[in-house]
Amino acid sequence: MRRQGTGRTKDGSRTGGRRRSRTVAWTALAAVGALALGACGGGDGKSDPPQGAESSPQARPPVALPRLDGEKLEVAAVWTGPEQANFTKVLKEFEKRTGATVTFVPAQDPIVTFLGTKIAGGQPPDVALLPQVGALTAAVQNKWVQPVGPEAKAQLDANYADGWKKLGAVGGTQYGVYYKAANKSLIWYNAKAFKAAGVEPPKTWKELVQAADTLSASGTPAVSVAGADGWTLTDWFENVYLSQAGPQKYDQLAKHEIKWTDESVKQALTTLGELFGRKDFLAGGASGALATEFPKSVTQTFTGGDRPAGAMVFEGDFVAVNIAQTEAKVGQDALVFNFPAVGAKPPVISGGDVAVALKPSKGAQALLTFLASPDAGEIQAREGGFISANKAVDPGAYPNPIQRDIAKALIAAGDDFRFDMSDQAPAAFGGTPGAGEWKALQDFLANPSDVAGTQARLEADAAKAYGN
Repeated sequence: MRRQGTGRTKDGSRTGGRRRSRTVAWTALAAVGALALGACGGGDGKSDPPQGAESSPQARPPVALPRLDGEKLEVAAVWTGPEQANFTKVLKEFEKRTGATVTFVPAQDPIVTFLGTKIAGGQPPDVALLPQVGALTAAVQNKWVQPVGPEAKAQLDANYADGWKKLGAVGGTQYGVYYKAANKSLIWYNAKAFKAAGVEPPKTWKELVQAADTLSASGTPAVSVAGADGWTLTDWFENVYLSQAGPQKYDQLAKHEIKWTDESVKQALTTLGELFGRKDFLAGGASGALATEFPKSVTQTFTGGDRPAGAMVFEGDFVAVNIAQTEAKVGQDALVFNFPAVGAKPPVISGGDVAVALKPSKGAQALLTFLASPDAGEIQAREGGFISANKAVDPGAYPNPIQRDIAKALIAAGDDFRFDMSDQAPAAFGGTPGAGEWKALQDFLANPSDVAGTQARLEADAAKAYGN
């Protein structure tokens, strides 16, 4: 799974009421860890309802789509493996309903560069799913993207909270549909490895470090870190920073209103170094972590019985897609807890992929309409590893109580949530392999003692990318 694209609310509100509202939502979303863990525990003797039995929504007609017989569409996204395969099932249903033929085009990072090459060559895809809000802004500024049509807009108005609609808008015009969302503040763990070491899921950062020490002493490295994919390291930093520095500082750093040389950044990197600085904590040590890509970081956590390569792996709800490639069962062998509180509250960071039309065609707008409907969301929800921000998606479509509770918490947050910081940044800083924040944090993983040097590199790259 490629990182979840994100953005920031555009209303610019700084009123005390707005801040309080965000704090309430932050706390509400944080409950997902307890919900998910409780759903796994089975201690109350209650069985989980069968799929589809959790809710009984009123029967609704399928979303109205035009006939597109003979029309050929291309859809580009950075998804690969099972995530791509699951999305292809959504596209197959769209083909069935419209008569169109849809081809999935694998994109490369950064997707803005990929799309720019396609557009310059006169062969843009009809629709693209952008994994950063910075990519959406850049695409609009380059005049590549078409505004959302009235049918897709009607689906957005009916099915999405205002906050999600604002994230798909630039300059007050709706350009995108947030098809896929994510909770990126979860740590998944190998239940057998925890039991063998006598470790319980930690609730605070201090407890996490203590658990890591106990696990490593038992002979199992504590954490499988996907250091080869720099985006995972930005997520590690952001969770620590949000919990430790708080939402206001988080928003300021996301907009580069404060510098990366700020004391709050120093504190967060120093804290993160407590984990990254212990080579025995990391599967394969620092060098092994830097050579580990995200899919492997998950699969090696859930193979090897009670002696896996690493006992824990950090990332969002989409980890379930990769767990499904092993013999481990989510809710039994693979359990989850919320990212531990570093400060007063545990962090919750969200992400998402926004669908945009790159051609002024009937087919492109029809696909946006379908993706904005609960029909599309429910198809991929049943496959696992997927969370929808669409409030009309039936909770019973999710295949297990963990994902069901994560989705409910996301919907319950309404308009207020914190989005992934790096995905709010210009792609040159927050979304480019081997450059900017991704590269600086990979260098930090290799040498966690160099906090000041890491801050200086981050600030230099940020200033250049933001133009200030």
